[in-house]
Amino acid sequence: MEQFQFKTNINCGGCIGSVKPHLDNELRIKEWSVDTDNPNKILTIKSENISEQEIIELIKKAGFSIEPLS
Repeated sequence: MEQFQFKTNINCGGCIGSVKPHLDNELRIKEWSVDTDNPNKILTIKSENISEQEIIELIKKAGFSIEPLS
């Protein structure tokens, strides 16, 4: 299982609710969470056989900004 972390603008419960269907419907994503207390709103994703770019496209499709955490 791979783990990815991203800086996002997912900053509240409503935002998490908006992105939830996009992440939950992607079967290759096994677990995900957003640390809204962190100033960078860190999205952590544990997945199998999905690329970083595919995750970025999913989050952008949901209407949020996202960039890989370096």
